[in-house]
Amino acid sequence: MKSKHLSPAWRSVRALAISTALSTLALVAPAHADVVKIGLLVQLTGASSADGQEIVRAATLAIDEANAAGGVEGHTFELVVGDTRDGAASDVTAAAERILGDPDVHFVAAGYASLTGFEIDSMAEAEMPYMISGPSSQTRGIIAPNPDNYWCCWSMMPSFDAYNTDVTRLVDKLAAEKAVTLGDAKKIALISSDNAYSSTIYKGMKEEIGKTGWKTTVDEVVPFGEVNDWRTILSRVRGDTPGLVVNLDYLPANSASFLNQFMENPTKSLVFLQYAPSVPEFLKLTGKNAEGIIYDLLGGPIVNDKNPRGVEVATKFQDKYKVETGTYGTVLYEMMNIYFDALRKVKDPADHKAIAAAIGATDKAVAQGRLVFDPKTHLAMQGDDYFPIQFYQIQDGKRVLISPAKYATGQFKLPAWIK
Repeated sequence: MKSKHLSPAWRSVRALAISTALSTLALVAPAHADVVKIGLLVQLTGASSADGQEIVRAATLAIDEANAAGGVEGHTFELVVGDTRDGAASDVTAAAERILGDPDVHFVAAGYASLTGFEIDSMAEAEMPYMISGPSSQTRGIIAPNPDNYWCCWSMMPSFDAYNTDVTRLVDKLAAEKAVTLGDAKKIALISSDNAYSSTIYKGMKEEIGKTGWKTTVDEVVPFGEVNDWRTILSRVRGDTPGLVVNLDYLPANSASFLNQFMENPTKSLVFLQYAPSVPEFLKLTGKNAEGIIYDLLGGPIVNDKNPRGVEVATKFQDKYKVETGTYGTVLYEMMNIYFDALRKVKDPADHKAIAAAIGATDKAVAQGRLVFDPKTHLAMQGDDYFPIQFYQIQDGKRVLISPAKYATGQFKLPAWIK
């Protein structure tokens, strides 16, 4: 099958890609008369490889199911994986060029190829349907000024605005309910990593703190990358005990090191960690030290009896791979099925514009809640009736959903180190 939409620039890229095809990892399904290739941009061998492996497994699971059912509208599928490593621009560009240069690729997906989403422009130039679930502030910044120019591209991540505001609001609510005592002054130790994802949330939280009466006792940004020793920062935290300690470094190994070192001499503070505790590997790295910590998720799966689809997807993943799925496993599984839904409507995988329009018109229950896209930003809609912000606490080695009430499976418990 030949794509009808590649620009001259991308036709030249195709020639380059063929000559370097061995550089792209391809997961090849059995040969069929009509095979549609699905490109996957993924940080497979970098610091986020735990997410990357989960992403590949989820996409493979969905494609295997579709092929086993006889395909979609006569089409079967093959997954082609481009490793973006740590998301450096050169690695993302190289992987995207190789995938876009293949004339049989008609859909591309990513958890997060980069942390800035710059590859969206490449997808728009190539007129390639693209689904992403990376940092939504960057995605919105690219698409919102002119959504029509980016008809190709849709994000299963809702606005990150709630990440900026809702952590301190949750703690204020717990204090009002007398579930936790903050003392005379609401003090926060705010720690971040210097990367696009964490920095956006860090800046938003600082603005919120300034409006809500919180006082910052520690304000620290560490370089992005591996961080093994947090003790200098933690000594400052212990110098003026805050009611809330926040670390926005999303890498599971870094976040686990921070928590383990905090627990060497914990202050009577609530601990909030961004994203990392949702990754299955985190609990292996922290063990009992994770008891009582809080984290939140936007666009994460809701896996309990209040959301049967979340349970269904998580069970499929567990049954096939014998491991728990995290956020990106469910996201990529759903992305594949949203593409299959679009193909059922459009029939022709090479009609990229119609496929992208069908993706954008999605309104269905998925593992993360109800998926509807905002036409102004191409982000998933956020809110309790769409994709809610979910707050979890680790209790007895399990992730307990404590908010919102609509999906909650338990209540907040005061951590043992505070009692």
